[in-house]
Amino acid sequence: MPDITLILIAVALVLFVFFQFRTSRKRAKETAARQAAIGPGVEIMTNYGLYGTVISIDEDTNVALIESTPGTVLKIHRQTILKVVEEETPVVEEEPTQTAQLNQDNAIVAGEPEFGERIDPSETKPASRSSKKSGE
Repeated sequence: MPDITLILIAVALVLFVFFQFRTSRKRAKETAARQAAIGPGVEIMTNYGLYGTVISIDEDTNVALIESTPGTVLKIHRQTILKVVEEETPVVEEEPTQTAQLNQDNAIVAGEPEFGERIDPSETKPASRSSKKSGE
């Protein structure tokens, strides 16, 4: 009869292999989807932080031509393209409709520090010892 610990180790190993296989398939799908979205005219960012617009991609040699600034064309390896840059929509903040008012019952007195707040260090420091040592 097989030992229960041997069975548990085998089950753990099978689960480990299953999750590794699943993760690698998921990454492969994401990579394929990202590569499919890249085409001429798309603004991209490379692994090393260079932004540009794709001019052409050669599937056979995995070479992409990108234009980083007008008139500057760079030849890069296709796998260095990290992502497609999407236009960011500006966030419009709404103005508060009511103004906050101070609760007078729980107001903190100006002279007292809040919990954890540092106070002026000159008030709490003892006299320095350097003057005593220099006189000895």
